[in-house]
Amino acid sequence: MKKNIFYLSLLGAIIVGLILYFTLPEESEQRQMLVPVNYGEFKITVTTTGELEAENSQAIHGPSDVRKFGIYRMEINDMVPDGTVVDSGEWVATLDKSELTTKKQDLESELDKLESQYTQTRLDTSMKLRQAREELINLEYNVKEQEIRVEQSKFEPPATQRKRNNDLKQAKRKLQQAHESYELKLEKARADMQEAAAALEKKKRRYKELKQTMKQFRVTAPESGMVVYKRTRDGKKKGAGSQISTWRNVVAELPDLSEMISKTYVNEVDISKVEEGQKAFIGIDAFPQKEYPGKVINVANIGQQMKNSNAKVFEVEIELEEEDEVLRPAMTTKNEIITEVYDSVRYVPLEAVFHDEDISYVIAESNRRYEVKLGKSNENEIIIERGISSDKKVYIKPPDDYESLEMVRLKNE
Repeated sequence: MKKNIFYLSLLGAIIVGLILYFTLPEESEQRQMLVPVNYGEFKITVTTTGELEAENSQAIHGPSDVRKFGIYRMEINDMVPDGTVVDSGEWVATLDKSELTTKKQDLESELDKLESQYTQTRLDTSMKLRQAREELINLEYNVKEQEIRVEQSKFEPPATQRKRNNDLKQAKRKLQQAHESYELKLEKARADMQEAAAALEKKKRRYKELKQTMKQFRVTAPESGMVVYKRTRDGKKKGAGSQISTWRNVVAELPDLSEMISKTYVNEVDISKVEEGQKAFIGIDAFPQKEYPGKVINVANIGQQMKNSNAKVFEVEIELEEEDEVLRPAMTTKNEIITEVYDSVRYVPLEAVFHDEDISYVIAESNRRYEVKLGKSNENEIIIERGISSDKKVYIKPPDDYESLEMVRLKNE
């Protein structure tokens, strides 16, 4: 009998517990669905995600004069990891110079050929001038010989004397022509040597320039700092295996970490609200407990297409007004741009406003519906210009049979 009483008591306690379990939370849930009508400052914001960048940075350049050798793109063979701190003059990257090495070999072959041509030209001109000089000597001997014969013909018949004089004149004429020919050959020899020497010197200078350019394929830091990889237009980082153009020969950057900006993109619906000079707050995903004040410093005039989307966005830059040594480029940010601020207004969550045809209303804790005139809204809340006082609480989820509740219209307020 006692056992039966015990089991009956236990069963009753369980039933009571179940009743309380299923009824009390409902009451608690009803209380949680009530929120106060807030009164005070109301901010309209545009919230975006972005990425930290240095406002100013020192570019690390690759070779700039390789276009004269017919090279327009260079590949990065090896590079320090992104974020590496380097000293001035320290190695940063090595570029692929195989194409330039091939051109160097071709240039060496051309240089050898020109040196051979220079030597051959010098030998040829030397031989030709030597022959010309020997010819002059022989002609001079011939003139002297003819002069002796003229002298000896004084006692010979007039015809013989005339012949000796004619021979002398002819010898002198040939000597004069030989002298003139020698001067022309000498001038030509000088011109040929100058041309050969100029071609050789030009090729030597080009070869020297090429060797100097090859040294630039080992890229070093112009000053101390943190190496940050350069990004392509589609946002990818340029590391080992990437290519750089000779017109934009930036291999990496050394950012100035004392001045940081958050680069973000605002959709075309909200961009009309954003202006330069507006205040903002920047949160860092890596440090959720920190928030930094900032201001908008640049708003793009022209939109751009988002990748893999039809949405148009506008680039916006927000400057951080506080310096923090923990901040690093490429950190993800959450930006809250304050576009408008209203003082001393009433506002409620967006979920607390209901609509019935052309009427907007809220449901108060007193189980009455109040027609309201709405003002501007932000992402979570909306201003109540007229319709309910700030000392009331409203539902964010309508109670049962809420459509039968009394409606307090604005004209009866």
